[in-house]
Amino acid sequence: MQATETSGRAMYFGTGRRKSAVARVRLVPGTGQLIVNGKPGDLYFQFNANYLGMIKAPLETLGMENDYDILVKAEGGGLTGQSDAVRLGVARALCQLDPGNRPPLKTEGYLTRDPRAKERKKYGLHKARKAPQYSKR
Repeated sequence: MQATETSGRAMYFGTGRRKSAVARVRLVPGTGQLIVNGKPGDLYFQFNANYLGMIKAPLETLGMENDYDILVKAEGGGLTGQSDAVRLGVARALCQLDPGNRPPLKTEGYLTRDPRAKERKKYGLHKARKAPQYSKR
């Protein structure tokens, strides 16, 4: 995606995915607020310090935690998948902001998409791997 400038403010975009969650992230110069689907981030992620810390980690790595507001449109999955997706989107937006941000984010692993997803159910089984109860007689 491209960085755009609206009303004199630069905006940087990044898309993150994890499991079935998708997060479209915009970074806007500001005071470090997190807004997800129109709600404050701490309210959306239920004041969970793990989720909030995970999302802000790429900004903290670069020392920019109070320089940019994070505006997110998150869809699908649960809170864990969405928070991981937001982190990836923030990291990608930071790379767009300055290509020099890429090496420190890459060494921390923030630019790697986690490929793990739910395994499909197989016929003859209850779930992906759970077999019916064995009966000897």
